[in-house]
Amino acid sequence: MLHQGERAVQRRAGVTADGWGSAGVGAAVPPVAAEFLSLQRLVVIAAADDAGSPWAGALTGPPGFITAPDDRTVVADGLPGAGDPLAGAFDAGRDIGILAIEPSSRRRMRVNGRARRDGGRLVVHTEQVYSNCPKYIQTRTHAGAAPPQGRTARVTGELTAEQRRWIAGADTFFIATRVAGLGADASHRGGNPGFVTVSGARRLTWPDYLGNSMYMTLGNLELEPRCGLLFLDWENGHTLHLTGRARVDWDPARAAAVPGAQRLIDFDVERVVQVTGGLPQRWSFGKYSRFNPA
Repeated sequence: MLHQGERAVQRRAGVTADGWGSAGVGAAVPPVAAEFLSLQRLVVIAAADDAGSPWAGALTGPPGFITAPDDRTVVADGLPGAGDPLAGAFDAGRDIGILAIEPSSRRRMRVNGRARRDGGRLVVHTEQVYSNCPKYIQTRTHAGAAPPQGRTARVTGELTAEQRRWIAGADTFFIATRVAGLGADASHRGGNPGFVTVSGARRLTWPDYLGNSMYMTLGNLELEPRCGLLFLDWENGHTLHLTGRARVDWDPARAAAVPGAQRLIDFDVERVVQVTGGLPQRWSFGKYSRFNPA
């Protein structure tokens, strides 16, 4: 299916190849992808709530909690937990984007489709399945389960000082986008700490670095500016979910002031959900990606 948003962004960025992006992505889960999924402990999911606001969240479990029983189905043995903005969202079928990421090897793949709850499982009918390059992924190693802790959620309309410090020190976040009729998508963004800047309690900015020129995230934002962000506290097991609106700034002079930036994205916060105990795992840091601009 031709994605008008992707084509508009590709043309503006100087990409002339036809069939690049969603148009060249298949729906089937190949055996190598099914094997990769079965080894994962963490996937990021993207979906919109009933009001149309996109959110990103995390599903976790031991290897084998994600399976592909056939080439058009992916099953997660788990659902968004209490306090997660997507808790209960899949009682009815809706678009979903899944990013399976293995920080230790810097491998990742994306699965987009339609999902619905089946008991305690999430069943996904796939529509797009593809792998991504390893750029900008910092290595991390699974360090075991988090100690038991009460799971609580705090909901606000803007970022607290503590949350602003969390974001300013982050080297990784995940972004959820969705366009009606074209589906949802979950993607990764990474860089050295400080690559996301915080201006006040409601504005974030990050650089768009050189990637694979598919522009699936920016293509969705071209048609629908609403998106969701997820920051993980890898060491302490907490999650920070934001939803709001993003705008791509194509001003080359502004981008030139940020090392490695092709363009900048400004994000205005509309709602914040911080979940204590939202990530029931511990991950130890390894090293930064060699692709990260200084």
